[in-house]
Amino acid sequence: MDEPRDFIASFMDDYFAESEEHLATARQHLLLLEAAMHDDELPTAIVDELFRSFHSLKGISAMVELREAEQLAHEMESCLARIRERRSVLTPPVFETLVSATNVLEQVIVGRREGSAIPSIDQALAQFATVGASSSSRDQPPGTSTVQTHAAHSPIRVTFTPTADLVARGVRVDTIRTRLSDTGHIERVAPRITKDGGITFEFLVTGIPDDTLRSWRDDGVTFEVIEPAAVPRPVEIPATTPGPANYVRVDLGRLDDLMRFVSDLVVSRARLEDTLLRVESYVPAAIWRTLEEHTESIERQLGDLREGVMRVRLVPVSEIFRRMPFVVRDLARDAGKQVQLELVGQSTEIDKFLIERMMDPVLHLVRNAVSHGIESPEERITAGKRPDGTIRLAASTVGESVVIEVSDDGRGIDADAISRRAREAGLDVPHGELHAQALLDVISLPGFSTRDEADRASGRGIGMSVVRDSIQELGGSLSVVTTAGAGTTFRAVLPLTLAITDALIVHVGSRTFAVPQSAIQEVADIDSSAVRAIEHNELVVHRGMPLPVVRLAQLFGIDSLERQRLHVIIVGSGLGAVGILVDRISGQREIVVKALHDPLVTVTGISGASELGDGQLVLILDVAGLTRTLRHRGTAIRAAV
Repeated sequence: MDEPRDFIASFMDDYFAESEEHLATARQHLLLLEAAMHDDELPTAIVDELFRSFHSLKGISAMVELREAEQLAHEMESCLARIRERRSVLTPPVFETLVSATNVLEQVIVGRREGSAIPSIDQALAQFATVGASSSSRDQPPGTSTVQTHAAHSPIRVTFTPTADLVARGVRVDTIRTRLSDTGHIERVAPRITKDGGITFEFLVTGIPDDTLRSWRDDGVTFEVIEPAAVPRPVEIPATTPGPANYVRVDLGRLDDLMRFVSDLVVSRARLEDTLLRVESYVPAAIWRTLEEHTESIERQLGDLREGVMRVRLVPVSEIFRRMPFVVRDLARDAGKQVQLELVGQSTEIDKFLIERMMDPVLHLVRNAVSHGIESPEERITAGKRPDGTIRLAASTVGESVVIEVSDDGRGIDADAISRRAREAGLDVPHGELHAQALLDVISLPGFSTRDEADRASGRGIGMSVVRDSIQELGGSLSVVTTAGAGTTFRAVLPLTLAITDALIVHVGSRTFAVPQSAIQEVADIDSSAVRAIEHNELVVHRGMPLPVVRLAQLFGIDSLERQRLHVIIVGSGLGAVGILVDRISGQREIVVKALHDPLVTVTGISGASELGDGQLVLILDVAGLTRTLRHRGTAIRAAV
């Protein structure tokens, strides 16, 4: 009875994976299609690839009886078929309908996968009915281009030059923008600097009668109709074609099982090494050398096996990046901004587990860059910048870590405004000038927001808090570098994988703990007399700054003898840094991480458990959780110092 259910579950997993691939291809080619919309001839390869993607989505959705996805994909396929067969033309409303429908289609599939409510597709279907009727070209003569070339629909370059007299009459660039959008459709707008140092604004519009534009001449408006052949042709980007079937789709659960087997081998090797050390004195030297050679060979082979399994789990970070052009396009259009997205290092690989959990944090950072970072074209021109801003999304590998950066060339973060806003909200803010890390600590405080109301690009004061906490829970760190008027860069450093990691083995009383090395900033040796008590909390002065500390023995109620010398493990950075006091450190070990998910055994400050080579069970500290728990102590201590 379980086999049919297992088969259906496996089949649905294949459906969701294949749907994601088709949607990624569709998003990529829709962006290419938008760039070529005003070409003399639409690239048939792009239209054909889009048609195939939606045709395939229709077929596989029918197989799993997801009727909403099937019906919507069918309408998109039919729309593209009419364009491909030159029975319809690709107009801006048609293109926007395809983009909107793609988003709805993805929401339908995600709803089915997560078991949540499936959104209605009625509005999307109604849009296809509307644009289908208005974009029909059955009466056009054979051979007519799929781009509208009739004078009434040709692109028109509208130029508006503001003057003091016009401003006095209430005619500004926003006035003209509103007129154009109400009368026709604005393709794009670009501020220009004239030879005499003034500013003029160029709009590329469609669907506005000449008489209407002539009536605005007294308001500083001039125009010219652009022949389709005169519209600049974008750089040709060849459509991707399916390569040979050299890939096998593997369920992530099976890879998890395989990694667990490797993890068990790591523990067994550690046990073998510990046992051999105990019998060394009883074994003849010649035999001992042979044993050492064998164990070293096993260690090398196990390392190769571990690396091989990790490589199988690694997937390109492009799984995150490829969604961002669509996000930036929509947000920039809604905000009236011009934004170029630069993607670097898309082939950089990271564990699939991390990919899934980094999607939302990266998405939020990109949204913030568009919403808060990039200025409007008018502001950028005034500041001496290009009218179009640039957001750079980059990934790279540094040792055993992956670095993901989201940077922009916008206005930067105004530290004074952030500090003032936080105090108005009643949040604890350190006195004096905020340096980069302190600034990140403030904007990551729960409840902080620079907006009074939420919009598509911003949340309700929980955004950056969730971003940093999510990254820290993955064993990573987040930092920021910002320059007023020049831009901001957020930098997330993450481990390649979470299954096997290097850790520092520490001891408190009779208990042993493991601290993931990726979370440790520094280790210091201090005298117990250096610990000072302030308002029921403790601190030490480290590098001239007060550092809040917590005794692990006190935190977990462990009996421990008073010691003259203590070790402090410093985790976090900036205002979020805290020190963990332990009795001694015995060394560094490679450990296998066994996460604790049972709510009956979950404890704040403990993320999992591991087994050392001697069979000893150790608990793994949840450094991110400890940092969040102790952060308010640091605020209180610094305020009292």
